[in-house]
Amino acid sequence: MNKEKILKLINDIKNDNISSDEVIKILKNYPFHDIGCAKIDKQRVLRNGNSEIIYGAQKTKDEILAITKNMNDENILITRSNVEVFNELKNHHKNIKFNDRGKIITIINKEIKQTKSYIAIVSAGASDSFVVEEAYETAIFLGNKAIKIIDVGVAGINRLFLKLDEIQKAKVLIVVAGMEGALPSVIAGLVNSPIIAVPTSVGYGANFRGISALLSMLNSCSNGISVVNIDNGFGAAYNASIINHM
Repeated sequence: MNKEKILKLINDIKNDNISSDEVIKILKNYPFHDIGCAKIDKQRVLRNGNSEIIYGAQKTKDEILAITKNMNDENILITRSNVEVFNELKNHHKNIKFNDRGKIITIINKEIKQTKSYIAIVSAGASDSFVVEEAYETAIFLGNKAIKIIDVGVAGINRLFLKLDEIQKAKVLIVVAGMEGALPSVIAGLVNSPIIAVPTSVGYGANFRGISALLSMLNSCSNGISVVNIDNGFGAAYNASIINHM
């Protein structure tokens, strides 16, 4: 329940437009609504400014459908999902989109206003695009202007300098890299904006599915870098959104 709905409920009570029984019926499920397979946090948008995000991995399409049906008219973001879930949901929701590369579903029930400042999502290689897409869709969903700058890793660093102007004008950067994870350190030496680094599981055996990139980023000698977990494009975009809205 957001601020507008609370104020409307108060005014309806004052003006005798709603009975006490109806008020109790509306409020009885707060602060969450237990639907069996999940407990939906309906006050999340009031506390945090955004509705609860659905982590789609390991949830069935029926469970996700039940959750979305109980989120009223809020905008809905479902991460780590699949086309089977999308095909089920599109029969019940309008304005729904599935980003197959990022495995992320968005359902837009009301207008999203974008910031003037932007988040730059920069990736070392095209193979990191699954994380880039998750971060991009999340950033847009949370009301940010966002741009993607892909395949500008240190193996061909001349490509990075061609995009330096766009990178330096960003209010916050998400820098995505697998292999040895060097790109955030390079970019941090060229910008004065905060960087959120995302190690990816892309790489050969000694990459250890992203652990080597994670450790490289955590041990960076460059300033201004914070690091999220391996492949966590969503987490990076959420934090970047908080910074971009300041």
